[in-house]
Amino acid sequence: MAAQGPKLFLDPSSVLDIGSMIVNGTDIAPGRAIPDDGDPRIDHSLEGFLFTCGPDHIRHPEPIHGDPQGRRYPLHGSFSAHPAEILFWDAQGEDAECKARIPVDTADGGQAVLERHWRIDGSSGEVCLSDRVINVGATPFARVHMYHMNIGAWLFDDHVRLSGKMLEGGGLPWNFGEEPGGVFCVPAAVPGEEWAEVMLGPIAALGGVTLKVRFRTEGLPHLQVWRNQKAPAHVLGIEPVSHRWVSREELKKSGELKMLKPGESAEYSLRFCFV
Repeated sequence: MAAQGPKLFLDPSSVLDIGSMIVNGTDIAPGRAIPDDGDPRIDHSLEGFLFTCGPDHIRHPEPIHGDPQGRRYPLHGSFSAHPAEILFWDAQGEDAECKARIPVDTADGGQAVLERHWRIDGSSGEVCLSDRVINVGATPFARVHMYHMNIGAWLFDDHVRLSGKMLEGGGLPWNFGEEPGGVFCVPAAVPGEEWAEVMLGPIAALGGVTLKVRFRTEGLPHLQVWRNQKAPAHVLGIEPVSHRWVSREELKKSGELKMLKPGESAEYSLRFCFV
Protein backbone atom coordinates (compact mmCIF):
# COMPACT_ATOMS: atom_id res chain seq x y z
CA MET A 1 0.00 0.00 0.00
CA ALA A 2 1.06 3.60 -0.65
CA ALA A 3 0.60 6.45 1.83
CA GLN A 4 -2.39 7.75 -0.16
CA GLY A 5 -4.69 6.16 -2.72
CA PRO A 6 -6.91 3.10 -3.00
CA LYS A 7 -6.00 -0.35 -1.73
CA LEU A 8 -5.78 -2.62 -4.74
CA PHE A 9 -5.15 -6.35 -5.10
CA LEU A 10 -3.14 -7.42 -8.14
CA ASP A 11 -3.84 -10.85 -9.61
CA PRO A 12 -0.59 -12.72 -10.46
CA SER A 13 -2.62 -15.61 -11.90
CA SER A 14 -4.03 -13.42 -14.67
CA VAL A 15 -1.72 -10.81 -16.23
CA LEU A 16 -1.37 -8.91 -12.92
CA ASP A 17 -4.73 -7.25 -13.49
CA ILE A 18 -6.63 -5.71 -10.56
CA GLY A 19 -9.10 -7.85 -8.61
CA SER A 20 -10.56 -6.13 -5.56
CA MET A 21 -10.28 -2.35 -5.31
CA ILE A 22 -10.95 -0.85 -1.87
CA VAL A 23 -11.97 2.81 -1.80
CA ASN A 24 -12.84 4.36 1.55
CA GLY A 25 -13.42 0.89 2.99
CA THR A 26 -15.63 -0.40 0.12
CA ASP A 27 -14.71 -2.91 -2.59
CA ILE A 28 -15.93 -1.28 -5.80
CA ALA A 29 -15.17 -4.28 -8.07
CA PRO A 30 -18.38 -5.85 -9.46
CA GLY A 31 -17.75 -9.39 -8.21
CA ARG A 32 -20.45 -11.73 -9.49
CA ALA A 33 -22.70 -8.87 -10.65
CA ILE A 34 -21.54 -9.55 -14.23
CA PRO A 35 -22.91 -11.34 -17.31
CA ASP A 36 -21.80 -14.91 -17.97
CA ASP A 37 -20.36 -15.08 -21.48
CA GLY A 38 -19.37 -18.73 -21.22
CA ASP A 39 -15.62 -18.17 -20.92
CA PRO A 40 -14.36 -18.91 -17.37
CA ARG A 41 -11.19 -16.84 -17.98
CA ILE A 42 -13.26 -13.75 -18.69
CA ASP A 43 -15.73 -14.45 -15.87
CA HIS A 44 -12.76 -14.40 -13.49
CA SER A 45 -11.33 -11.21 -15.02
CA LEU A 46 -14.68 -9.40 -15.12
CA GLU A 47 -15.13 -9.90 -11.38
CA GLY A 48 -12.23 -7.54 -10.75
CA PHE A 49 -11.82 -3.80 -11.15
CA LEU A 50 -9.50 -3.89 -14.18
CA PHE A 51 -8.69 -6.46 -16.81
CA THR A 52 -6.73 -6.20 -20.04
CA CYS A 53 -8.00 -7.18 -23.46
CA GLY A 54 -5.61 -8.22 -26.28
CA PRO A 55 -2.88 -8.51 -27.47
CA ASP A 56 -4.19 -10.30 -30.58
CA HIS A 57 -7.89 -9.46 -30.37
CA ILE A 58 -10.31 -7.17 -28.53
CA ARG A 59 -14.03 -7.42 -27.80
CA HIS A 60 -16.02 -10.49 -28.84
CA PRO A 61 -14.81 -13.57 -30.73
CA GLU A 62 -14.28 -13.38 -34.49
CA PRO A 63 -12.86 -15.97 -36.91
CA ILE A 64 -9.09 -16.40 -37.13
CA HIS A 65 -8.36 -15.64 -40.78
CA GLY A 66 -7.08 -18.68 -42.67
CA ASP A 67 -7.34 -21.07 -39.74
CA PRO A 68 -7.92 -24.58 -41.18
CA GLN A 69 -10.02 -25.61 -38.17
CA GLY A 70 -12.25 -22.54 -38.39
CA ARG A 71 -11.32 -21.42 -34.87
CA ARG A 72 -12.18 -18.01 -33.44
CA TYR A 73 -10.20 -15.62 -31.31
CA PRO A 74 -11.16 -16.11 -27.65
CA LEU A 75 -13.48 -13.66 -25.96
CA HIS A 76 -11.50 -10.43 -25.39
CA GLY A 77 -8.27 -11.90 -26.74
CA SER A 78 -5.62 -14.09 -25.19
CA PHE A 79 -4.24 -12.08 -22.23
CA SER A 80 -6.53 -13.36 -19.47
CA ALA A 81 -5.34 -16.34 -17.38
CA HIS A 82 -1.66 -15.95 -18.31
CA PRO A 83 0.35 -15.89 -15.04
CA ALA A 84 2.75 -13.06 -14.23
CA GLU A 85 6.40 -13.34 -13.27
CA ILE A 86 6.93 -10.69 -10.57
CA LEU A 87 10.23 -8.87 -11.07
CA PHE A 88 9.93 -6.21 -8.38
CA TRP A 89 7.34 -5.48 -5.69
CA ASP A 90 8.05 -3.01 -2.92
CA ALA A 91 7.10 0.21 -1.18
CA GLN A 92 9.56 3.05 -1.75
CA GLY A 93 8.95 5.83 0.77
CA GLU A 94 5.31 6.85 0.37
CA ASP A 95 5.02 5.14 -3.04
CA ALA A 96 4.24 1.54 -3.95
CA GLU A 97 5.55 -0.13 -7.10
CA CYS A 98 5.39 -3.45 -8.93
CA LYS A 99 6.98 -4.70 -12.13
CA ALA A 100 6.19 -7.94 -13.93
CA ARG A 101 6.83 -9.90 -17.10
CA ILE A 102 4.02 -11.96 -18.63
CA PRO A 103 4.66 -14.37 -21.55
CA VAL A 104 1.52 -14.78 -23.67
CA ASP A 105 0.61 -17.38 -26.29
CA THR A 106 -1.73 -15.79 -28.82
CA ALA A 107 -4.67 -17.64 -30.33
CA ASP A 108 -3.25 -17.44 -33.84
CA GLY A 109 0.05 -19.10 -32.92
CA GLY A 110 2.12 -16.06 -32.02
CA GLN A 111 4.09 -15.24 -28.89
CA ALA A 112 4.09 -11.99 -26.96
CA VAL A 113 5.56 -10.62 -23.75
CA LEU A 114 3.76 -8.02 -21.66
CA GLU A 115 6.09 -5.86 -19.57
CA ARG A 116 3.87 -4.35 -16.88
CA HIS A 117 4.72 -1.58 -14.41
CA TRP A 118 2.31 -0.51 -11.65
CA ARG A 119 2.98 2.46 -9.38
CA ILE A 120 0.93 4.35 -6.79
CA ASP A 121 2.00 7.92 -6.09
CA GLY A 122 1.82 8.14 -2.31
CA SER A 123 1.40 11.92 -2.27
CA SER A 124 -1.47 12.20 -4.77
CA GLY A 125 -2.96 8.69 -4.55
CA GLU A 126 -2.79 8.34 -8.35
CA VAL A 127 -2.38 4.79 -9.70
CA CYS A 128 -0.16 4.62 -12.80
CA LEU A 129 0.03 1.70 -15.24
CA SER A 130 2.60 1.45 -18.04
CA ASP A 131 2.44 -1.51 -20.44
CA ARG A 132 4.79 -2.59 -23.21
CA VAL A 133 3.71 -5.42 -25.52
CA ILE A 134 6.54 -7.08 -27.46
CA ASN A 135 6.18 -9.54 -30.31
CA VAL A 136 8.74 -12.23 -29.42
CA GLY A 137 7.38 -14.80 -31.88
CA ALA A 138 7.96 -15.50 -35.55
CA THR A 139 4.67 -14.17 -36.95
CA PRO A 140 2.87 -10.81 -36.80
CA PHE A 141 -0.29 -10.29 -34.74
CA ALA A 142 -2.79 -7.44 -34.59
CA ARG A 143 -1.78 -4.38 -32.57
CA VAL A 144 -4.87 -4.07 -30.37
CA HIS A 145 -5.33 -3.24 -26.69
CA MET A 146 -8.14 -2.40 -24.28
CA TYR A 147 -8.52 -1.76 -20.56
CA HIS A 148 -11.80 -2.69 -18.87
CA MET A 149 -12.32 -0.76 -15.63
CA ASN A 150 -15.44 -2.28 -14.07
CA ILE A 151 -17.33 -0.76 -11.14
CA GLY A 152 -20.30 -2.18 -9.24
CA ALA A 153 -23.14 0.11 -10.32
CA TRP A 154 -25.13 -0.53 -7.13
CA LEU A 155 -22.89 2.20 -5.70
CA PHE A 156 -24.42 4.87 -7.98
CA ASP A 157 -27.35 7.20 -7.41
CA ASP A 158 -29.05 9.54 -9.89
CA HIS A 159 -26.41 12.25 -9.35
CA VAL A 160 -23.50 10.18 -10.71
CA ARG A 161 -22.40 11.35 -14.16
CA LEU A 162 -19.74 10.64 -16.76
CA SER A 163 -17.86 13.74 -17.91
CA GLY A 164 -15.11 14.39 -20.44
CA LYS A 165 -14.25 16.43 -23.53
CA MET A 166 -14.89 13.40 -25.76
CA LEU A 167 -18.54 13.12 -24.62
CA GLU A 168 -21.34 14.97 -26.37
CA GLY A 169 -22.19 18.06 -24.35
CA GLY A 170 -19.30 17.29 -22.03
CA GLY A 171 -21.11 14.58 -20.07
CA LEU A 172 -24.11 12.33 -19.51
CA PRO A 173 -25.76 10.31 -16.71
CA TRP A 174 -24.12 7.01 -15.76
CA ASN A 175 -27.33 5.14 -16.73
CA PHE A 176 -27.34 6.45 -20.31
CA GLY A 177 -29.45 4.87 -23.04
CA GLU A 178 -32.24 2.35 -22.78
CA GLU A 179 -32.61 -0.27 -20.05
CA PRO A 180 -31.13 -2.69 -19.15
CA GLY A 181 -27.91 -1.26 -20.60
CA GLY A 182 -25.85 -0.40 -23.61
CA VAL A 183 -22.47 0.58 -25.00
CA PHE A 184 -20.92 3.43 -26.96
CA CYS A 185 -17.45 4.13 -28.34
CA VAL A 186 -16.16 7.62 -29.23
CA PRO A 187 -12.86 9.19 -30.34
CA ALA A 188 -11.02 10.42 -27.24
CA ALA A 189 -8.02 12.30 -28.62
CA VAL A 190 -7.97 16.10 -28.34
CA PRO A 191 -5.61 18.02 -30.68
CA GLY A 192 -2.49 19.15 -28.84
CA GLU A 193 -3.07 16.91 -25.81
CA GLU A 194 -1.29 13.57 -25.21
CA TRP A 195 -3.75 12.36 -22.56
CA ALA A 196 -7.53 12.05 -22.53
CA GLU A 197 -9.50 12.32 -19.29
CA VAL A 198 -12.89 10.99 -18.25
CA MET A 199 -14.50 11.28 -14.81
CA LEU A 200 -17.27 9.37 -13.03
CA GLY A 201 -18.97 10.82 -9.98
CA PRO A 202 -19.62 12.13 -7.45
CA ILE A 203 -20.23 8.75 -5.79
CA ALA A 204 -22.04 9.44 -2.52
CA ALA A 205 -21.72 5.80 -1.39
CA LEU A 206 -17.94 6.27 -1.35
CA GLY A 207 -17.97 9.56 0.54
CA GLY A 208 -18.60 11.75 -2.49
CA VAL A 209 -15.41 10.92 -4.40
CA THR A 210 -15.08 11.03 -8.18
CA LEU A 211 -13.09 8.53 -10.24
CA LYS A 212 -10.75 10.34 -12.64
CA VAL A 213 -9.23 8.24 -15.43
CA ARG A 214 -6.51 9.43 -17.81
CA PHE A 215 -5.05 7.49 -20.73
CA ARG A 216 -2.49 8.24 -23.40
CA THR A 217 -4.25 8.51 -26.75
CA GLU A 218 -1.22 7.61 -28.89
CA GLY A 219 -2.03 3.94 -28.24
CA LEU A 220 -5.60 4.29 -26.94
CA PRO A 221 -7.34 6.87 -29.15
CA HIS A 222 -10.91 5.80 -28.30
CA LEU A 223 -13.09 5.53 -25.20
CA GLN A 224 -15.73 2.83 -24.87
CA VAL A 225 -18.27 2.88 -22.04
CA TRP A 226 -20.46 -0.11 -21.22
CA ARG A 227 -23.16 -0.69 -18.68
CA ASN A 228 -25.28 -3.78 -17.95
CA GLN A 229 -28.15 -3.85 -15.48
CA LYS A 230 -29.70 -7.11 -16.68
CA ALA A 231 -29.84 -9.24 -13.51
CA PRO A 232 -27.62 -10.54 -12.06
CA ALA A 233 -25.35 -8.00 -13.78
CA HIS A 234 -25.08 -4.53 -12.24
CA VAL A 235 -21.88 -3.04 -13.64
CA LEU A 236 -20.46 -0.07 -15.51
CA GLY A 237 -17.20 -0.21 -17.46
CA ILE A 238 -14.86 2.60 -18.50
CA GLU A 239 -12.78 1.20 -21.36
CA PRO A 240 -9.91 3.04 -23.10
CA VAL A 241 -9.33 1.18 -26.36
CA SER A 242 -7.09 1.13 -29.41
CA HIS A 243 -9.82 0.87 -32.05
CA ARG A 244 -13.39 1.74 -32.97
CA TRP A 245 -16.23 -0.61 -32.05
CA VAL A 246 -16.43 -2.37 -35.42
CA SER A 247 -15.41 -5.78 -36.77
CA ARG A 248 -11.83 -6.79 -37.54
CA GLU A 249 -12.79 -7.01 -41.21
CA GLU A 250 -13.97 -3.39 -41.27
CA LEU A 251 -10.81 -2.25 -39.47
CA LYS A 252 -8.73 -4.09 -42.07
CA LYS A 253 -10.63 -2.51 -44.96
CA SER A 254 -10.17 0.97 -43.50
CA GLY A 255 -6.47 0.40 -42.88
CA GLU A 256 -6.84 0.94 -39.13
CA LEU A 257 -5.79 -2.56 -38.08
CA LYS A 258 -1.99 -2.49 -37.95
CA MET A 259 0.16 -5.55 -37.32
CA LEU A 260 2.88 -5.87 -34.70
CA LYS A 261 5.77 -7.56 -36.48
CA PRO A 262 8.34 -9.86 -34.82
CA GLY A 263 10.67 -7.77 -32.68
CA GLU A 264 8.35 -4.75 -32.62
CA SER A 265 6.64 -3.38 -29.51
CA ALA A 266 3.71 -1.16 -28.56
CA GLU A 267 3.22 0.95 -25.43
CA TYR A 268 0.08 1.89 -23.52
CA SER A 269 -0.45 4.10 -20.46
CA LEU A 270 -3.34 4.50 -18.00
CA ARG A 271 -3.71 6.49 -14.78
CA PHE A 272 -6.55 6.87 -12.30
CA CYS A 273 -7.33 8.33 -8.90
CA PHE A 274 -10.28 9.10 -6.62
CA VAL A 275 -10.68 12.79 -5.81
